[in-house]
Amino acid sequence: MNCKEEESKAGTRFRMVKERHSKRFNKARKEKEADERMIPLCKFIAGTKNYFTSSSCAGRILLLKVNEKGDKKKASFHRKWHRKVKLEEVWNGIEEKVNERELWFKMEPFIIHVGTHSLDKANKLLEVMNKAGVKRGGIIVAKKGKFIVEMSGTQNMAFPVKIGEKIIIEKNYLKKGIEKANWKIEKNYWNLKRVEKEMKKELK
Repeated sequence: MNCKEEESKAGTRFRMVKERHSKRFNKARKEKEADERMIPLCKFIAGTKNYFTSSSCAGRILLLKVNEKGDKKKASFHRKWHRKVKLEEVWNGIEEKVNERELWFKMEPFIIHVGTHSLDKANKLLEVMNKAGVKRGGIIVAKKGKFIVEMSGTQNMAFPVKIGEKIIIEKNYLKKGIEKANWKIEKNYWNLKRVEKEMKKELK
């Protein structure tokens, strides 16, 4: 296979992958499963010629159930909020049964995976990331016709609140933790807006 044939095949592969992810995004929007804060950015990226999103999250606060070994692969959501939270709603979640598993309070930053078809376009994404002030990210997939760049915020926190059915945190301490998490999630959303602004300025 000569170079032109390889380029044609890579281009076809990229268009198929982009179309598949665009359909998945539209389906998620229709079924109200898409993260509302990510819709404007994902919609913009889907409308470009050279890029697509494979997955994204704007950031969230959650109660996470893990096993006694702390295995994240076997963790599951107990409660999840894509917004600032209140003390009572978090405390109510903590008081519920977790079937003898550990329960953690966490704040996680935004994360987005953007795909493109060439190293040159992937490097353009890295430029956008740097201009937006994103410190964490890079190229995580590099194949002919498919490059994936991951970008992630740095605002995060986590601490255990319950072991089995025993609550190990005082309510006042949780209140302070929630105040910090709410501050971090707002800063995270502000940083995400910077990413959106730079992408809309630089990507085509």
